[in-house]
Amino acid sequence: MLWVNCMIINMDSIFFLIFQFVALIFSIIIHEISHGAMALKLGDTTAKDAGRLTLNPLKHIDPIGSIILPLSLYLISAGGFILGWAKPVPYNPLNLKNPRSGAAFISIAGPLSNLILAAIFAIIIRIINPFAGLETVAPLLILFNVVVLINILLAIFNLLPIPPLDGASILFALLPSKYDNARRFLTQYGFYILIFFILFGFQLITPIIYWTYAFLVGHPLF
Repeated sequence: MLWVNCMIINMDSIFFLIFQFVALIFSIIIHEISHGAMALKLGDTTAKDAGRLTLNPLKHIDPIGSIILPLSLYLISAGGFILGWAKPVPYNPLNLKNPRSGAAFISIAGPLSNLILAAIFAIIIRIINPFAGLETVAPLLILFNVVVLINILLAIFNLLPIPPLDGASILFALLPSKYDNARRFLTQYGFYILIFFILFGFQLITPIIYWTYAFLVGHPLF
């Protein structure tokens, strides 16, 4: 499951709004495919058998989480907040040689793919930035910056150790068995903790998002 808060992206046109959603959905699809590809590499063919190792958005888009909810929140917040998810890619831990560590590798593959995407587009930005004054280049820089920012948001937010985010699976793989009570508590109440964090704690990770963006692109967001 994926969530993204885009409160620092201002949209001034229908075209730009459409591009933001296309970039978001594309980034989510890459995220989910990466989960399935890692599972396949570790010996589980569940995602492949389900036809989820494809760029076809119809295989990944959840009508409510990928379209209705993000659009509704965008309109309600006047372009200040977007939240959404794609269909989670399935995997069978019984097919993994080491289900505990395998789950961690599968989980981290998604955020890692978003960081790689962000880095690729950041390199492109650095290459064409000297030509920012050209009429044809300036719009591309804006759009590529959106892609970088969205993927950084996806990566960092999904690394939070709160179920159902990827960071929780990584945490559970590392926790010794003596912390099973903490694992059960987080699993049971993780969704409510996540909602609380989105509403009241998101500003705690915005400095990390800003720093990562500045590090990759070579200049601060503002």
